[in-house]
Amino acid sequence: MASKVSCLYILTVVCWASALWYLSITRPTSSYTGHRQLNSISIARKNVSFGNIRTRPINPHSFDFLINEPNKCEKSVPFLVILISTTHKEFDARQAIRETWGDENNFKGIKIATLFLLGKNADPVLNQMVEQESQIFHDIIVEDFIDSYHNLTLKTLMGMRWVATFCSKAKYVMKTDSDIFVNMDNLIYKLLKPNTKPRRRYFTGYVINGGPIRDVRSKWYMPRDLYPDSNYPPFCSGTGYIFSADVAELIYKTSLHTRLLHLEDVYVGLCLRKLGIHPFQNSGFNHWKMAYSLCRYRRVITVHQITPEEMHRIWNDMSSKKHLRC
Repeated sequence: MASKVSCLYILTVVCWASALWYLSITRPTSSYTGHRQLNSISIARKNVSFGNIRTRPINPHSFDFLINEPNKCEKSVPFLVILISTTHKEFDARQAIRETWGDENNFKGIKIATLFLLGKNADPVLNQMVEQESQIFHDIIVEDFIDSYHNLTLKTLMGMRWVATFCSKAKYVMKTDSDIFVNMDNLIYKLLKPNTKPRRRYFTGYVINGGPIRDVRSKWYMPRDLYPDSNYPPFCSGTGYIFSADVAELIYKTSLHTRLLHLEDVYVGLCLRKLGIHPFQNSGFNHWKMAYSLCRYRRVITVHQITPEEMHRIWNDMSSKKHLRC
């Protein structure tokens, strides 16, 4: 791989390794205060103003873009925008996706735009590393909320806002995570079908019908005062779902008047219920890990809990054996 990458990329990898070692060995936990100016990159900030929004939103999403790619859709309109939720230290995962299923040049004649979603980190060293990575790859967007598990909903809403503002003419959008393997052939040709008329108000993935967990020890704990109902509306697992691009603006506008929940996929389901959009079940979306076999992975769209090393191994095997039958 070294022969294929630039010196700048190699320098970035070395810097990431050095920074992560330094943080893990010597650096104490720091607190982030104030709004830090990012002088090393050109920050594009664009205020969003959608029509027909009621006054005084309860969830205004009043965050600025610290890193943005506002021109990513200007030259040509993407068929698919891929929004990948990630964290600052996951450089290896981001790079594995760039080199495998998230490569924007995988499909001739089909424009794909890949973007990684981040908030700001409490440690300025990690923020600086992401800035440098952004200068090389131009596939990262960051808003000035703190990047944390409880702010995953804000991260997804940032992605919706970005699509509605800078890429509203795209046909479809995928939201997924950095530990997901995506079978792009199945996604593009079997599900979305570029030669057919694009759908509207469309949403699909692994649909879950469930209710809030009241055990405070659970990762998915939901207090009664935040959500008193005994059932959630149908929602798609946040590990991966697809929607028509018109839905991005609809969800973002609806979120402005919908009380924020920290469970991102549940919250998107609440917005869909308000919009009268019912998510379609698709068995190709898996929100669990599957042992690899060529024939099994050919039948799915997503697989969860895949490491960067596994990502490369699966991609290389599937790419080299397209001629084999199952």
